[in-house]
Amino acid sequence: MAGITMVIALLGGVSLFLFGMSLMGDGLKRVAGNKLELVLYKLTSSPLKGVLLGSVVTAIIQSSSATTVMVVGFVNSGMMKVAQAIGIIMGANIGTSITGWILCLPYIGGSSSGLAELLSTATIAAIVAIIGVIFKMVLKKATYKNIGDIMFGFSVLMVGMRMMSEAVSPLKDNPYFTGVLTMFSNPFMGILLGIAFTAILQSASASVGILQTLAYSTGSITFASAFPIILGIGVGAACPVLLSSIGTNKNGKRTAFVYLLNDALGMVIWGSVFYLVNAFVRFDFLGNVMSPVGIALLNTVYRMLTVMVLLPFTELIEKLVFKLFKDTEEDLEEQADFDLLEERFLQYPPLALEQSHLAMNGMAKKARKNILRAIGMLYEYSTEKYQKVQEKENLIDKYEDKLGTYLMQATSRELSPDQTRQASKMLHTISDFERLGDHAVNISKVANEIYEKKIVFSDEADYELGVLIDAVKEIVGITVEAFIEDDIKKAVSVEPLRELITILCNEMKLRHVTRLSNGKCKLEQGFAFNDLLTNMERIGAHCSNVAVAMIELEASGFDTHEYLKSIRELKDENYCELLTAYEAKYDINGFRKKKKSKKEA
Repeated sequence: MAGITMVIALLGGVSLFLFGMSLMGDGLKRVAGNKLELVLYKLTSSPLKGVLLGSVVTAIIQSSSATTVMVVGFVNSGMMKVAQAIGIIMGANIGTSITGWILCLPYIGGSSSGLAELLSTATIAAIVAIIGVIFKMVLKKATYKNIGDIMFGFSVLMVGMRMMSEAVSPLKDNPYFTGVLTMFSNPFMGILLGIAFTAILQSASASVGILQTLAYSTGSITFASAFPIILGIGVGAACPVLLSSIGTNKNGKRTAFVYLLNDALGMVIWGSVFYLVNAFVRFDFLGNVMSPVGIALLNTVYRMLTVMVLLPFTELIEKLVFKLFKDTEEDLEEQADFDLLEERFLQYPPLALEQSHLAMNGMAKKARKNILRAIGMLYEYSTEKYQKVQEKENLIDKYEDKLGTYLMQATSRELSPDQTRQASKMLHTISDFERLGDHAVNISKVANEIYEKKIVFSDEADYELGVLIDAVKEIVGITVEAFIEDDIKKAVSVEPLRELITILCNEMKLRHVTRLSNGKCKLEQGFAFNDLLTNMERIGAHCSNVAVAMIELEASGFDTHEYLKSIRELKDENYCELLTAYEAKYDINGFRKKKKSKKEA
């Protein structure tokens, strides 16, 4: 029964320890907000900066795996290159060793009075918990409540450590347990234990903390046992990172593998050097009993030496992972913007919305290109181009699906009013870009009908259509450029051109009816011509929707209906100037004027 009670107490201590680490880490990330993540992918211009940055971020959020998983997301989304990630991952391995030093606090001093009494685990946990309660329950500001969570996490962590320590304390006099620990002084067994234990816990910091507890409570952890276990802990910590790379693109997988490669190379290099030298020199400190501070020091020194050795070879490491995960031609073509929509970023709304905007840029470009491709088919038809339009429309539909899903997931999180408004407008804009793709397909079908039925428009109709097409090309170009560049000035110039396109379409429909009545055009030509005009007009309307959404986001409290009413009815000076300029540029009377001048001549 005593053995069962001890196992339950040990597992309970481990559970509290892991829960405390998780609670503390989450609180730290909330206090830091999005700043750490933004800094993480911006300030990585050199490997050394990456190492320093990775060390600091990991020391703050207390998890090398969390840092690396975040970096995998950045690389997978295209926000960061693999070369930039290597330095951060190396730094993360140094930063995670800071936790071991924090965990040394409860072991300071050994007497039961004075300063040592104040620094006991129970006293520190109680004091921190009391302060945490005050911050969590009394103070109103969200930041203080998050600090309260950090303190709660730290208190729970320390209570868990004490439970583990008390559970395994009786084992120090057990010869069987001592013999088992001695078995791990065998390098291979020790490394395997470190890998397996850390892979299960999914935390190098937790594994080191438990090793420190065993060292303090049993007094049976020697250098010979601790060193290979620490070598294995680094490799085992790669498991959650590798799992996070499932479903990512090649670059995401490369980045995850860098983490494994870094620790595996460190293990091989320092394991080989240490045991090779020991074979000739015979180190006399292998039997020394390790203290929690000694384990923290060994862990930090090992990780720092590994980074020092590997840092000059970051380019070689990059080349190696690119050789291991080679790109095919299809992979290079499919570096789609879907990779930007990382689920890891959903907990950081500003990043998630920025990623959505970047992905929408790609969607906008593809919609514009498909419209131009479809329009080009009116003049030079080919089956290949027709199929291409349909394929790209499927891709644009996928954009709508993935972006819509991603933004809906983002809106389910806690967003500020501005962020909620931005997400809502993005959802509407996605629909407009998708509809632009639909109209490209419609135009391609009309082009197909014209080609197969050998429809030829009259010279006048052909001229008018050419003018309208030029206007549509411009409005699509302005709209996409305005959206990508966040250029409100360009967005403002869209509505006057949309109004002109509507005017042109209405006038052209009337003129074509007249030509049909006069027998200059046939009914078959009329249907195709009318379909083209309808699609051109709708393209202008969707471009206007995108532009208005942009302007609305720029001005808080903006009323879309009132804006459209004012610019269409009141028409300020700028609007009138733009409309006049567009009317002069896209004049469908050019053909009649030319015909009239010929008659007069």
